[in-house]
Amino acid sequence: MGRDVTEVLPGVFRVEDTCNVYVIKAPAHPGAERTGIAVDFGSGRVLDLLGELGLDRLTDVLMTHHHRDQAQGLVRAAEAGIAIHVPPVERELFADVEEMWSARRLHNDYDLRDDRFSLLESVPVAGVVPEYRTARYGGVDVRVLPTPGHTAGSVTYVVGRAAFTGDLVYAPGKVWSLAATQWSYTENEGPAMVVISAELLRREELDVLLPSHGDPMTDPDDALGRLATAMQRYVDFRRPHPWDVRGMLAEPFVEITPHLLMNRSSQSYSYVLLSESGAAMVFDFGYDMSTGILYTSTARQARRPWLASLPALRERYGVTDIEVAVPTHYHDDHVAGMPLLRDVEGTEIWAPSHIAPILAVPLHHDLPCQWFDPIPADRVLELGETVRWREYEITVHDLPGHTLFAAAYEFEVDGHRVLVTGDQQDGSGIPGERQEILNFQYKNRFAIEDYRKSAALYNRLRPDLMVSGHWRPRWVDDAYLAMLTERGDELVSLHHELLPLDRFDLGADGVLCRLTPYHSSVPAGGEIVLTATVRNPWPEKAVAVVEPVLPPGWRREPGAVTLRLPGGGMEQVHLRLGADVVPRRRVRLAVDLTIGDLRLGQHAEALVDVVAEGER
Repeated sequence: MGRDVTEVLPGVFRVEDTCNVYVIKAPAHPGAERTGIAVDFGSGRVLDLLGELGLDRLTDVLMTHHHRDQAQGLVRAAEAGIAIHVPPVERELFADVEEMWSARRLHNDYDLRDDRFSLLESVPVAGVVPEYRTARYGGVDVRVLPTPGHTAGSVTYVVGRAAFTGDLVYAPGKVWSLAATQWSYTENEGPAMVVISAELLRREELDVLLPSHGDPMTDPDDALGRLATAMQRYVDFRRPHPWDVRGMLAEPFVEITPHLLMNRSSQSYSYVLLSESGAAMVFDFGYDMSTGILYTSTARQARRPWLASLPALRERYGVTDIEVAVPTHYHDDHVAGMPLLRDVEGTEIWAPSHIAPILAVPLHHDLPCQWFDPIPADRVLELGETVRWREYEITVHDLPGHTLFAAAYEFEVDGHRVLVTGDQQDGSGIPGERQEILNFQYKNRFAIEDYRKSAALYNRLRPDLMVSGHWRPRWVDDAYLAMLTERGDELVSLHHELLPLDRFDLGADGVLCRLTPYHSSVPAGGEIVLTATVRNPWPEKAVAVVEPVLPPGWRREPGAVTLRLPGGGMEQVHLRLGADVVPRRRVRLAVDLTIGDLRLGQHAEALVDVVAEGER
C-alpha cells in the first residue's frame, strides 16, 4: 500500500484526504467485479486509488455528516454513478443546499451552527440512512446509530465490531473541533450531546473506533469514557450550576405515579402510561433527550429526533413494547419523534380526528410549528370517544386554546383521574406569587371563548392531576379550577375591551378568509385548485366578493366570484388556476376580498412551487 492508504482492519482501508475516507471491501465472488463502499468521501481522491485498493469500483458512499471536508468530492461520486446516502436530518444540506445558501440569515445572526461549512452545490442523494437499524450497501451490512454533537445530524456506522464515528471523537478524550459543537449563542446543546452520544456508544460491543480525523482507537470504552468526562467538565464550565448530563441519560423518567412517568429529558415533556403487560403508551414524543431547542434556527438539520431515553425505559421499568403514541396537538416538539418510533419500534400512532389531517398533510393549512414530513395516523380517534388500551379506558376531549387542533386525554391510573393537556396552560401559577399563563397563540387559530370552554371542561371532569407539555404536573384542587375559570373569563373580557366586537366579529386573529392548500406544487403549465374559505363577520347575511390575484403568466376564468354568506357563517369557493410555464419557487397567489361593505383587500395568500416536469 502507498503512504496514504492503510489497511486498518482486514478488508477495511483508510485513505488520507481532507478527512479519513474508509473503504470497506464487499464480499468477493469468483469472476465478479471487485466492489466496495466508502464512509465519507473527502475530495474524492479515493477514486484515483481504486487500483491500489484492489477494486474496480465503489457502489455506495455513506456520509457521517454534511461538512465540506467530508463531502466536497461528492460531485465526483455522482459522476461515477456511486449512490450517495446521508443522515436523515441533514438530507437538505446535500440534496438541496441552495436552499440553505439562499435563505440562511447573515445579518444579525445568532445561529452558530456550522451549516455554512456545507457543499457549495447540491449533489443527487440516493436516500437517507435508517437510524437504529441495519441496511445492506454493496453487500456490506451496516448498522446506523445517531451520534449528534459535532453536528446535530451526525451518525455513526457500525460494521461488525468497528464503528466509523465521523467527528464525534478524534482521540481518547479529544474532539476534532469544539467550535463545531456550539450550535447557538451562549448555549451548550452540542457539547452536552457529545456526552450523551459517547455514553450511548460505549454501550455497544465495539473493538475499534475509526474517526474522520485521527487514528484508530482500539479501546473504545476508554476513549469514549474519557471524552464524556472531559466534555462534561467543559459543559459545567459554561453553566452557572453543574448539569448532570449523564444522570439525565441514566434516569430520564420521573415517576408521577407507579404507572405514569414523565420524560424530563424531552422537549416537550412526554408521558408514558405503563401496562402490567410490559407495554407502554406515550403521550407526545418530540425531541427526546434534548439538550436545548434551537430557537435561533428552525431548519430541519437543527431539529434532531432520536430515541435516546428508550434504553432507560426498558432497563428501569421493564417496558417490552412501546405500542401506541398519541399527540396532544400537531406541533413539532410534540410529534417529531413519532415517525422514528413507528419505524424502529413498530409503534402505532393514534391521532384525534381534527389533528390527524394536519399531521397527514403538512402545510395544507397555514399553521406554525408543523413537522417537515407527513405523519399519517394508524388509528383516528373521534372527539368524545373512549378507547381501550390494555387495562385503561382513555377518553379524548376537544381542547382548543393553545391551538384549534388540540386534544386532552382523560384516564385513571393508580387510583387517580389524570388529564393530559399538552400546552394549554402552564399549570405552575402560585396564588399571590406567580399568575397562571394561558398559552394562546393567534396563529394557532385561538378563539376568544376557548379558555372559558376549557375551564368548564376541567370543572366538569374534575381531574386529580393535570400534566402538560412544558411544566411540572399539577395536582388539582377547587381553588385551581376556580382560578382557571376566572382567567378564562378575564381573557374574554380583555378581547371585548380591545377589539371592535360590538360592530362585527373579526375573531381573535382577524382572519376572515383562508386559502388551502397553503403551500403546494404544480407542474409548469399545469392546473391547481385553491379553496377559499370565507367567514362572515356580520350577524346578518352578507355578500362576499372574491377576486383572485395572480402573477403574470398565470391563467384564470375572468370575473370575480360572488358568495352569499349566512349570518356569522362560512362558505367555500374552489378556484381553478393555470400555472405559468416557467418553473419558480414560492409563487405568491392571493384573493382580494370584500364582505358586505367591509373592504379587506388582498386578505389571504397561498404559496405554490411551479416545478419542471418530473420534479416534485
